[in-house]
Amino acid sequence: MQTTEDHPLRYALVSELHARPFPVLETPCQVVYLAIKEPMNAAGRDRVQDRAHLLALLDGHGSPHPQPEATHFSGPIGRHDLKWESHTEFVTYSAFGSGLSERPFDPAEAEVFPADWLAQAPGKRLVSLLIRVEAMPTGEEEMLARLEEWFEPESLAASRVIDGAAVVAGDFRIDPAGHMRFAVFVQPGTGGRRIGRIVQRLCEVETYRAMSMLALMRARALSARLNQIDPELAALVTGLDGSERSPEALLHDLLRISAELERLAMKLSFRFGATAAYEAIVNQRIEAMREARIGGRQSFGEFMTRRYDPAMRTVKSAEARLASLAERAERAAELLRTRVDVERSAQNQKLLESMDRRADLQLRLQHTVEGLSVVAISYYAVNLAAYLAWPLTEPIGFSKGLTMAFLTPLVMVGVWLMIRRIRRAMH
Repeated sequence: MQTTEDHPLRYALVSELHARPFPVLETPCQVVYLAIKEPMNAAGRDRVQDRAHLLALLDGHGSPHPQPEATHFSGPIGRHDLKWESHTEFVTYSAFGSGLSERPFDPAEAEVFPADWLAQAPGKRLVSLLIRVEAMPTGEEEMLARLEEWFEPESLAASRVIDGAAVVAGDFRIDPAGHMRFAVFVQPGTGGRRIGRIVQRLCEVETYRAMSMLALMRARALSARLNQIDPELAALVTGLDGSERSPEALLHDLLRISAELERLAMKLSFRFGATAAYEAIVNQRIEAMREARIGGRQSFGEFMTRRYDPAMRTVKSAEARLASLAERAERAAELLRTRVDVERSAQNQKLLESMDRRADLQLRLQHTVEGLSVVAISYYAVNLAAYLAWPLTEPIGFSKGLTMAFLTPLVMVGVWLMIRRIRRAMH
């Protein structure tokens, strides 16, 4: 039986659905998470350096290497399990260790990633998380007391997630050691895969929040520049209905502004597009946790609504304003080009009228020249004819003057008819 051949990418596409599984974690445990990003042109970075940096960490523990061209890897590094992933603009390292340190969120936990190894990273640290996973205390008051001790109360966000399977909490602040901290309290009997999904979503929320907010600084710088361009463009548009400056000079300035706006749009299009995608991921990950309020504390979703959403609206506003200014500049340039074309048409009309007048004068001059030509040619022709006719008219008593008087009208009529015939033949 003959079968249909598979598409060459069929198995690769299916494998991509299962390429990045959630970790399986047991309570209690601790997680150290890093996201490293190149400050500039991160999407076009040299991924060979990312792999070399990963191999340096693995070789320090004698761990096996990932497959060539791999974009994700899991393996042991000492007493921890490592998960490495390469994304479009950044790479992430997650180290999972069983048990807890006596001191909550001890900076020593992060030493699983050595300082000298971090210093050689092909990029800069964008996210650094310490996540503490422990069993749910018997009383809610005890748990809330711990959270008040560990985190800044003003910024603390805490909620029950995944139908009450766990409580997650964090203040989204960076501690003196340079790490952001999250706590996860797990109900007894919660499976390791569910715990892994909760931890993974916390990591993703913070990573994509940081990635999306990179556009905020660019949006502020863009708004400052647009604040300068806007009145300049408005002044040029106002001058379209009457200005001492020439239309060509106005058009030159409008084209300069349009070119700058287009350059800004090209420069920021990737960042704004990526920000929209990252924002969608943040909102989707928070929604997937199915939060429920605990102890009157704000949830992660409420924290994002109050702090994160305004930043995203600022980015969207700057992007929309850039597009609006570009459209205004384009419309103004089109109107000015139309004005220039109309003025040039009027100038061309005047030029044609001037050419018509010159042609009429040339025609009149031509007629005058033709009349003079008839006289001049007739003068020489009469003299020539008189010399030819004189031997014939002298015997019959015609004087030379009388002969010339008789031939003059005949010769002039003949010359006029000849010139007229030549003119008709030329036309």
